[in-house]
Amino acid sequence: MGGGIRSLNVALRQILDLYVCLRPVRWFQGVPSPVKKPQDVDMVIFRENTEDIYAGIEFAAGTPEAAKVLAFIEKEFPKDYKKIRFAGKEATNEWARYFEKKDCDHPPMVGIGIKPVSGIGSGRLVHAAIKFALESKRKSVTLVHKGNIMKFTEGFFKDIGYACASHYFRNETVTERESWILGNKDSNKDLSPEANAKMIDPGYDMMTPDQRKKVVAEVETALKLWPTHGDGKWKKLLLIKDTIADITLQQVLTRAKDFDVIATMNLNGDYLSDALAAQVGGIGIAPGANINYITGHAIFEATHGTAPKYANLDQVNPGSVILSGEMMLRYMGWKEAADLIIKGMDGAIAAKTVTYDFHRMMEGATKLKCGEFGDAIIKHMG
Repeated sequence: MGGGIRSLNVALRQILDLYVCLRPVRWFQGVPSPVKKPQDVDMVIFRENTEDIYAGIEFAAGTPEAAKVLAFIEKEFPKDYKKIRFAGKEATNEWARYFEKKDCDHPPMVGIGIKPVSGIGSGRLVHAAIKFALESKRKSVTLVHKGNIMKFTEGFFKDIGYACASHYFRNETVTERESWILGNKDSNKDLSPEANAKMIDPGYDMMTPDQRKKVVAEVETALKLWPTHGDGKWKKLLLIKDTIADITLQQVLTRAKDFDVIATMNLNGDYLSDALAAQVGGIGIAPGANINYITGHAIFEATHGTAPKYANLDQVNPGSVILSGEMMLRYMGWKEAADLIIKGMDGAIAAKTVTYDFHRMMEGATKLKCGEFGDAIIKHMG
């Protein structure tokens, strides 16, 4: 890691513009899990695949390229330059003296990365997530972001997500705040916009007049949806909401049922998909796909990396590869074949005929080789 070699998988995603990394996460009956209720996990993650820090725009510390970027920021954005704590020689050597107990003359060593987030890139990802959720009759799409800190990148992603939902799927979706407003009006038809605003924002009375006007305007806009969303109609629509990335990692453990389809940026999706895989048995049975829903190009692959020390041992769990194949069949429209794979996987695991990784955590299980586990899946397809 950090040796400068670009991932072939990442390169293919970018060349083919496979902008969706699709990660379904569900529990198979009998799979050992570190959580009490793994059956509550049934989520599909739409992870943006071409932007964010995975665009790979980085400049190594100490290089002329990094120095050029730092010089540009210092000249054009001096206030922001000051936020780079050790960009200058003086600050660098001040702390070097603290550690080395002598005067130092070290050059600044600052690695620079650029985090591009575009409206189109974010919009097409969220559009795919909402379309999937509607076609699959899912209950909600959650936009996961860190917009409370990175307002113009991650916050922008969130804003684009909501704009996409309201522009392209207005009659099929309702935002969480709209649901509160409409629900309040359902309960009290005489409720004024001001009273409704106070109910959705408890800090309303402490707001400035302009802030209050903004919340009231939000209420009035939501109430214009009454013909299509009022009188409880909103309850049958797809819910669009957002959560901060760090609290999401907590709540998928404590309130897994609150999440259904998740749309998020690349790095957040990387953390989240692996954390969720751990809740349902690990990345050994975590499938993945990289898809461009416009061109139709797609690559289906296991989510785990290579393990050379296990090569030719006929030992490891092939579940991730097999389930990725199931995703490919379903994507191609071969639903019956895909259903048979799920049926076979369910049956093999329920019968406690598993590979070594599950065997060591399951009481009374029969340990199978990699190929034998494949045979067990086929056996339970009938």
